[in-house]
Amino acid sequence: MKFTRAMLLAATLAAGATVQAQEPVRIGFMAELSGPQGVLGQEQYDGFMLAVERNGGKLGGVPVQVFREDSQLKPEVAVQLAQKLIEKEKVSIITGITFSNIMMAVHKPITDKQVFLIGSNAGPGPIAGAQCSPYGFVVSWQNDVQSEVVGKYAADKGFKKVFALAPNYQAGKDYIAGFKRYYKSELAGETYTPLNQQDFSAEISQIAAAKPDAVFVFYPGGLGINFVRQYQQAGLMGKIPLLSTGTTDGSTLPALREAALGAITGSFWGPEFDNPQSKRFVEEFETKHKRIPSQYAAQGYDSAMLLDSAIAKVRGNVGDKPAFTAAIKAADFKSVRGPFKFNHNNFPVMDMPVLQVAKDARGRMSLKTVDFPLRNHEDAYHRQCPLK
Repeated sequence: MKFTRAMLLAATLAAGATVQAQEPVRIGFMAELSGPQGVLGQEQYDGFMLAVERNGGKLGGVPVQVFREDSQLKPEVAVQLAQKLIEKEKVSIITGITFSNIMMAVHKPITDKQVFLIGSNAGPGPIAGAQCSPYGFVVSWQNDVQSEVVGKYAADKGFKKVFALAPNYQAGKDYIAGFKRYYKSELAGETYTPLNQQDFSAEISQIAAAKPDAVFVFYPGGLGINFVRQYQQAGLMGKIPLLSTGTTDGSTLPALREAALGAITGSFWGPEFDNPQSKRFVEEFETKHKRIPSQYAAQGYDSAMLLDSAIAKVRGNVGDKPAFTAAIKAADFKSVRGPFKFNHNNFPVMDMPVLQVAKDARGRMSLKTVDFPLRNHEDAYHRQCPLK
């Protein structure tokens, strides 16, 4: 068969299109990866990369290149890293983001550049409301909802006096506000501690003196380990019920062990969830990392699976921003939590369970679901978001 010039040109263009289609999608991953809170970011990263590595380094059938950065729990560092990822590494997507003060610092600089921000942990109220962006999506949850479900649980249990504590920063304020939104009764105490405080003996003495019906806390990572250990050592665990958000979870239980037995936590998912995608995730994560995945790993995994579906829909052309926005918004993936959909503000609408620290069938410290106080739940800020 004789090739004409037109046929050769067509073949060349087709080959060029194939090469172009296989150019890696460049993704920045930013999280807390060092210090006492580094376990949280590492869990997010491990969950995200589990999906990427299972797919042979691809998402949506397209190669991806992941640039990993440690924001060090310093907003000024995070802003510099976001700039580096966008201007030097030419990323189209940034994911991760562990703490809400970091999210508040980088959200606008990233989304103003029309770079897609796919948050897999922090969900501060302002970006769910008036500061929402068509380029910003949070796969995990809006901060308040994890404590709203605990507040509803406390109200349903008839607790009349609850003492609440959290670090003095955006997420701490969000979590206590969320708890109060559904608890409604007057608190026995409301205390905000410095973000780097490690010794809670003074606050635990105040709790013992107040004699509340229960205690609600939000202390993530190493803060939670210290608080729960000190609470147990003071003889309060089992005496005054401990209700928590982001404190007694898969990231802290390996260190806390029996000290956390019986503690209640609000979350969106637990490792014993009985659906095929959750079972597959837990089995593959345990095989690779030799530990039970935390919710932070589950959130990272869901973020990768969301991107897997969205990148496939646009056949790797993430530069087509309207099409890629629509593909992300469609959320055509199977979440570990079960059904998943985004609200108009690009935050999830979902069922919210309450879990209790308990031993699993192998005698390991884990979480079991005890109730589903909130169903098909929307965050409190979505009406302030102008997106349609």
